Amino acid sequence: MNFVTLLNAMPGAIAQGLIWGIMAIGLYITYKVLDYSDLTVDGTMATGGAVCIMLMMNGVNVWVALVCSVIAGMLAGLVTGLFHTAMGIPPILAGILTQLSLYSINLTIMGGKANQAVSVTKYDLIVSSRYVRELSIQNPIFITLIFIVVLIAILYWFFGTELGCSLRSTGANEAMSRAQGINTGLCKILGLMIANGIVALASALYSHYQGFVDVNMGRGAIVIGLASVIISDVIFGRLFSNFALKLFAVALGAVIYYIVIQIVLWLGLNTNLLKLLSALIVALFLALPYWKGKLRTTRKGGRSHA
Repeated sequence: MNFVTLLNAMPGAIAQGLIWGIMAIGLYITYKVLDYSDLTVDGTMATGGAVCIMLMMNGVNVWVALVCSVIAGMLAGLVTGLFHTAMGIPPILAGILTQLSLYSINLTIMGGKANQAVSVTKYDLIVSSRYVRELSIQNPIFITLIFIVVLIAILYWFFGTELGCSLRSTGANEAMSRAQGINTGLCKILGLMIANGIVALASALYSHYQGFVDVNMGRGAIVIGLASVIISDVIFGRLFSNFALKLFAVALGAVIYYIVIQIVLWLGLNTNLLKLLSALIVALFLALPYWKGKLRTTRKGGRSHA
């Protein structure tokens, strides 16, 4: 095992971690803020890239294509929200239905092909893996960090508004929010739209970074997103109380996740076991708070007997 090989792979792991960190921020909104288990992201993580890449291939400006990809993601969130609020379908099933529908929709968007490739030499890609080791403004790490900072600033402002506080209140206590006159159904729909719009943004950037979009690109995205959220909560939960810092910690959680994955691959893990490793990492970080609580309870019990 050559340590230099690991060091050479780190810029790529950090860049991918930051892009998936944007996706994790979207998941954080549903999972933590809205207290809603949304599985739509596995489909949306391909939708954003499919819309963006196909529009670019048809001559649309890259920034216009990026905005359209975000809108497409928001529409996916709208459908999930309507499934849940207007049709009474449970959150998990609503997300699964939209996710399944998006597979066919994504294939249709991509012209019936499972993947579509774009070259950085032919198209104005926002980020590209080609420049990941360069000390320049084109480095995807630098560009993605700018996206994250701007996104967090917008979300910090929005969740400080009356509407944003209504969303947070809905997630914290839906019954009490409804009693206060808040339209909790509308808040859920809006939260899902915002979250899936952010996921679609990450999808578009990831498609740019790797130079292609694949219909299965979002498979397992929910696991990576949950891993990022849980890792950030376990490591930075007590350090960061500010909402903006919590969002940034989620992005850092994704970076840590990808660094761990890269180290394990460097140690010689079979890539076919990558999904299993991802599930184990999520399980481990989910179990840590429980184990800490059990240990704390055991210690208190021991002191009381003493």
